[in-house]
Amino acid sequence: MVVKVYGPAYASPKRVLLCLVEKEIEFETVPPFGFLPVIQDGDYTLFESRAILRYYAEKYKSQGTDLLGKTIEDQGIVNQWLEVEAHNYHPPLITLVNHIMFSPHFGIVRSEQVIEESEEKLGKVLDIYEDRLSKSKYLAGDFFSLADLSHIPFTNYLVGPIGKGYMIKDRKHVSAWWDDISSRPSWLKVLEICK
Repeated sequence: MVVKVYGPAYASPKRVLLCLVEKEIEFETVPPFGFLPVIQDGDYTLFESRAILRYYAEKYKSQGTDLLGKTIEDQGIVNQWLEVEAHNYHPPLITLVNHIMFSPHFGIVRSEQVIEESEEKLGKVLDIYEDRLSKSKYLAGDFFSLADLSHIPFTNYLVGPIGKGYMIKDRKHVSAWWDDISSRPSWLKVLEICK
């Protein structure tokens, strides 16, 4: 049975596609009905990208890339950094993306003050990442996990269309981490699928 992913053109659904490619799960994409990614796996339907990531990483744990870690302690650290991404990294980044890229399309009034404040907040998070990544290759340790994967689609906006790549490049360990995770064959495949 092939998994259906609704809404492949946006960053959150790309997060799901990336997980499916890493886990070697067959899928087809369906044009979106909204911004949230939704998957249909037989009779099972699930939305919210991080919930979908956890579902497939667990359901297919022994297939493809192990995105959860080998021990319960590894899984705890993966989930910790996935939560950091969701609650500390993503909010200022999505604000930057919305104000710089999408404000004309969504009726958001572009605010330079909001952009500046969001960049400052994101910079503080990236400073924490810099420290963490000076001690391990990836956020959860020395293995690529959901914690790293979840960052890729939106960080791609940061270093690309919104022109804030220096926030990554100016931090040696964050920059090395980004170069590594953004050059994974799975991400390159997702970019090709979503052209």
